[in-house]
Amino acid sequence: MAQLILAPDKERSVFKRHPWLFAGSVAHLVGRARAGDTVEIAAHNGRPLGKAAFSPKSQIRARLWTFDPEETIDDAFFKRRVAAAVARRAALPELAGQEGVRLIHAESDGLPGVIADRYGDTVVVQLTSAGADKWRNAIVGALVKATGCARVYERSDSDVRGLEGLEPVTGWVHGEAGGAPLSIDENGVRLGIDIAGGHKTGFYLDQRDNRLLLRQLAAGKSVLNCFCYTGGFSLQALAGGAESVLSIDSSGRALDQARANLALNPSLPAERAEWLEADVFEALRVFRKEGRQFDLIVLDPPKFAPSAAHADRASRAYKDINLLGFRLLKPGGLLMTYSCSGGIGLELFQKIIAGAALDAGREARIVRRLAGSPDHPVALNFPEGEYLKGLLVQVD
Repeated sequence: MAQLILAPDKERSVFKRHPWLFAGSVAHLVGRARAGDTVEIAAHNGRPLGKAAFSPKSQIRARLWTFDPEETIDDAFFKRRVAAAVARRAALPELAGQEGVRLIHAESDGLPGVIADRYGDTVVVQLTSAGADKWRNAIVGALVKATGCARVYERSDSDVRGLEGLEPVTGWVHGEAGGAPLSIDENGVRLGIDIAGGHKTGFYLDQRDNRLLLRQLAAGKSVLNCFCYTGGFSLQALAGGAESVLSIDSSGRALDQARANLALNPSLPAERAEWLEADVFEALRVFRKEGRQFDLIVLDPPKFAPSAAHADRASRAYKDINLLGFRLLKPGGLLMTYSCSGGIGLELFQKIIAGAALDAGREARIVRRLAGSPDHPVALNFPEGEYLKGLLVQVD
């Protein structure tokens, strides 16, 4: 096994059990290793610190599988880690009965680069690192064993694979497509899932609890759902008794799926739903000119800042969209606003929202801080895992 020697004083992150080692922390490689190979991590004095997946083309040069230098990285290792992740979800009572659940949340479950979401008897796996890609068969086998799922689909087509020197990979890796279209029940609402063509693994399970919160707030309100994707928030608002729900997205395909999802729920009042294909920024500016206002606005935009290097530009985009949101709220209205950008921390996000409210001339207060659902845990040693942050804000 090759050995990755750290530069002097660069072992501190390992002692803190942070799983990433950047290129600047590495002194040299002893022996040969290809992308995804397991290497031993050693301090500058030669002290073994753990074992990691090597990634020569990435700025994250190694991702630690284990902080135990004696632990073997083999098929049995992945069976243990996957089984433990699945068991953690099974122990959470708030996930009982949910047909859509994240089973593996990458570094926060001790499996860097591995995402796995379950939709009924189908699991969708996403492998974003060289190490995860190398151990594909072991990971898939461990998922099948731990869940008893009928099929596993791979959606390893995210942009971050390019940073690892990896090509996109998609398709069935266990079993094959079932006869009926895939759908799940989420808190009483039926949702179709496009695992092959949808975003990420097909859906955003991290917003499950926040969609339920919206349902609890929506009764009698006019709701504006921006960046609505396939209508998860919109349908929960209708289920909660919203007076009207206007949903906007720039993707016609996503809106088609949203309309289809509404049709899957014949008990919901379809006449109260309106779907608009448009650029959200432009649409909100038009609403402002028209003098339209809403009781409750959801702003759940795509990732504006994939890394801290994009934070300045992203901050301007977040401020712009939230400024528009504040200006469209009725007195006493609620703004449910989110960022899924890893490069925007919670403190900065709150400052951006505060600046938007100030520029809009609105007095506002935080009613609740919002985060991902409990099947998206954040390891204490890996704060980068807390990518989704949100605020529920009320205006005067």
